Amino acid sequence: MGYRDYPDHFQHVVMFSGGSGSWGAARRVADHYGSKNLHLVFADTKMEDEDLYRFVDQAKENLGGTFHLLQEGRDPWQVFFDCRFLGNSRIDPCSRILKRELMRKYIDNQFDPGQSVIHLGIDWTEMHRFDRAKPHWAPWTVEAPLCEAPYITKPEVLRQMQDVGIFPPRLYAM
Repeated sequence: MGYRDYPDHFQHVVMFSGGSGSWGAARRVADHYGSKNLHLVFADTKMEDEDLYRFVDQAKENLGGTFHLLQEGRDPWQVFFDCRFLGNSRIDPCSRILKRELMRKYIDNQFDPGQSVIHLGIDWTEMHRFDRAKPHWAPWTVEAPLCEAPYITKPEVLRQMQDVGIFPPRLYAM
């Protein structure tokens, strides 16, 4: 892989959504750097499908490291009401507030940008998303492990999960 070599004390913070991309990214980080300084950060919107929590529990056991559960306190409907705006595919107040802003505030308070790196679960087919995301995390170093060779497809990540006894959340099949 084209990973940089970071000092052993560096913290590896994975934005852990509970999807195949974030598991695949976290698996590569754990395999390359180990789990000692691995941090899985999961922002719970309080409206996730119940099977996602089963998957997250299995995945965090498989990956090791430290799991950080974040909750802002509201669900998306409460955010829509408070913002007086219904989210849609073009404007996303709930993802912004319940995930991105919450995670950013937590990471800013818990980790040092000079001693840690953020890993995103974006793969090589979504480089445009990675390029868009990087500036939002400044001054942090941001990596996307699944954008590195060897390139694998989403079905291959799902197969890797199943090979270690983890089955994807049921919404993948729906």
